[in-house]
Amino acid sequence: MVAGEPSGDLLASHLIAALKARLPDAVFFGIGGPRMESHGFEAWWPMEKLSVMGYVDALKNYREISGIRRQLKKRLLDIQPDIFIGVDAPDFNLGLETSLKSAGVKTIHYVSPSIWAWRGGRIKKIARAVNRVLALFPMEPPLYEKEHIPVTYVGHPLADIIPLQTSKQAVREKLALPRDYPIFGMLPGSRQGELAMMADTFVQTAKLICERFPNAIFVVPLATRETRLQFEAAIYRQQAGDVPFRLLFGHAQDALGAADVSLVASGTATLEAALIKRPMVITYKIAKFSYWLMKRMAYLPYVGLPNVLAGRYVVPELLQDEATPEKLAEALIKLYEDKENAEAVEAAFTDMHLQLRQNTAEKAANAVIECLN
Repeated sequence: MVAGEPSGDLLASHLIAALKARLPDAVFFGIGGPRMESHGFEAWWPMEKLSVMGYVDALKNYREISGIRRQLKKRLLDIQPDIFIGVDAPDFNLGLETSLKSAGVKTIHYVSPSIWAWRGGRIKKIARAVNRVLALFPMEPPLYEKEHIPVTYVGHPLADIIPLQTSKQAVREKLALPRDYPIFGMLPGSRQGELAMMADTFVQTAKLICERFPNAIFVVPLATRETRLQFEAAIYRQQAGDVPFRLLFGHAQDALGAADVSLVASGTATLEAALIKRPMVITYKIAKFSYWLMKRMAYLPYVGLPNVLAGRYVVPELLQDEATPEKLAEALIKLYEDKENAEAVEAAFTDMHLQLRQNTAEKAANAVIECLN
C-alpha cells in the first residue's frame, strides 16, 4: 500500500482494519502514516516524503520522490505481493501501478483521481494501471463504467464516522469554550507547505474579525508540532498575540463542531465541515504557476468538495488572489450573521451525508478480497 497524506492514511487504516478482520494473517507494507502503522502496517518510508503541493513543489522534490518510487518498485517486483493498493496520490501511484500490473501484480486504486474536475484524459492511464478503482463519490462510477474500467462505489469513511448531528454546545463544553461567544474555526491545512502559504492570511483575517466581534474566539486545529510552530510564528509576525486563538493538536472535527462558521483550506477538511453541517468559507493558495496551470485545465467553476458534490455553490470559495484577509473576514462575518442561510446549508449537507454513508471500509474490503480471488 502507498498513502501520501493524512486523508489517505485515514482511508487506508480503516481498510487495513476491515481486511485484517477477514484475513488475520495478511501483511501490509509500503509507504504510509501513523494511523496505518497503528494497525500493524510496516512503513518503509514515511508518507511525509510524498506530501507536496502543486507542480512547483513537486518539481523541487522530484529527484527524491522519483528515487523513492524507483526503490519501491524494485522491492515490490522482487516480492511480488498478492495485491497493491495505491491510496490516492495518483501522480506517484499510477505509474507504479502500471509497472506492477504489467508484471502480474493485481492493483487497486483507492480514491478516484478527480477526472471530473480536470485532466480527464488520465482515465486512459488509469485503465492501463489498475484492476479496479474504489470510488468515494457517487458521480465517479459512471465515468469508469463508460470506459469499461472495473469500479466499486464505496462512499466516504468520514460519513460513517461523523454522526448525522453534532451538538455545538456539547463540543464547546468538551473544549471548555463559552456557550454564547462567536466562535470561528480556522483550518489552514495539515501540511507544512499549506501553512507556509496560508498561516499569515488566517491570522490577519482573525485580527479583522476581532475588530467587529471583540469577544470572538478562533479555534485552530493543527496536525503536527511543525505546523503548530508555523502558526505560532505567523501570530508573532502579525503582532496578533492579543487575538484569542485556541490552538489544538488535531481535533479538527471538534474545532468544526464548536464553531459557528469556519475558514477552511480546500481539501478533506472541507468535507469534514460539510458532514458536521456548519457554514464555511473555502480558501486556498498555491504557487502562481501551479494555480494558472490548474485553472487552465479545470472543468468545474468550483474546487471545494462540498460544492463539487452539490453541483452548486453551497458555500463561498475565495482562492488565490481573492483570498485576502479583508475579503475572507467579510465573507465569514456575513455567514455568521445569516442564520437563515445556516439552516439551508445544514439541509444541503445532510443530504450529502446520507449519500456518502455507505459502510465504506467493509465495501472496500469486499472489493479487495474479490480482486484477490
